[in-house]
Amino acid sequence: MNYRHAFHAGNFADVLKHAVLAQCLAALNRKEQPWRVIDTHAGPGLYDLAGDKARRTGEAGDGIGKLSQEGPPALEALLAPYRAVLAEARTRYGETIYPGSPAIARLMMRPQDRAIFCEKHPEEVLALTRYARNDPRVKVVELDGWTGLKANLPPKERRGLVVIDPPFEAADEMERLPCLLEAAWRKWQTGQFLVWYPIKDLRRTDAFYRAMTATGIQKMLRVELAIDNPARAEGMVGTGLVLINPPWPIEDTLKAALPALLKLLQRNDDGFWRCDWLIPEKST
Repeated sequence: MNYRHAFHAGNFADVLKHAVLAQCLAALNRKEQPWRVIDTHAGPGLYDLAGDKARRTGEAGDGIGKLSQEGPPALEALLAPYRAVLAEARTRYGETIYPGSPAIARLMMRPQDRAIFCEKHPEEVLALTRYARNDPRVKVVELDGWTGLKANLPPKERRGLVVIDPPFEAADEMERLPCLLEAAWRKWQTGQFLVWYPIKDLRRTDAFYRAMTATGIQKMLRVELAIDNPARAEGMVGTGLVLINPPWPIEDTLKAALPALLKLLQRNDDGFWRCDWLIPEKST
């Protein structure tokens, strides 16, 4: 899979991923102590939904485009930090702009917080550097995300979040992911991790879950949203997150909101959602 994000910015997967990301950052902001975000596959920071790549697929219309009206209270409780950061991004950068994960982090950071954004594609590094220029809180590194993950853990701040959102350009990246995550978690067992992955082949996804439970990583919350049946539909119709050390009370927030989010975003009655814990097979 090659998931170049400019073609997919603002789609249904982004709605879930970035709503959860904003919730995690809002939870970190509830305490005064500084935190650090490490984004391993950061991308350019900002996307123009009126640009050629986004218009070519039109995926934002079936994602962020469906959030124009207010939903039921449980859904709005999940979306509130996400809506706030979207509004700020559009006020600052234009009405057609969609913020990627580094922009969401930067817009939610406080003066005492810090961020490291890793990106290996030169074009996107240049765009990200331009976006974050003159911000002393932010460091942009032209580096493979997995190398950056090893190099930057643990951070000097005791609190923070690692965002792992790979494009899955390598054929075996999903199979290698559990081992890479375990190594990262063992270096920073008190940190939060948000890991994104596509749901296309259910057998492959199930194998990923089995491998995750064999790592020994504790406190893994699994979140899934599929807008169609991945076994029958073409393309990516399912998205997943693993949250390691998720903040309280995000499990309850998600379980209350996901039925309404699915109803809003699904193509037909074949979609589904899930929010549960992956139980490790062995202790640390």
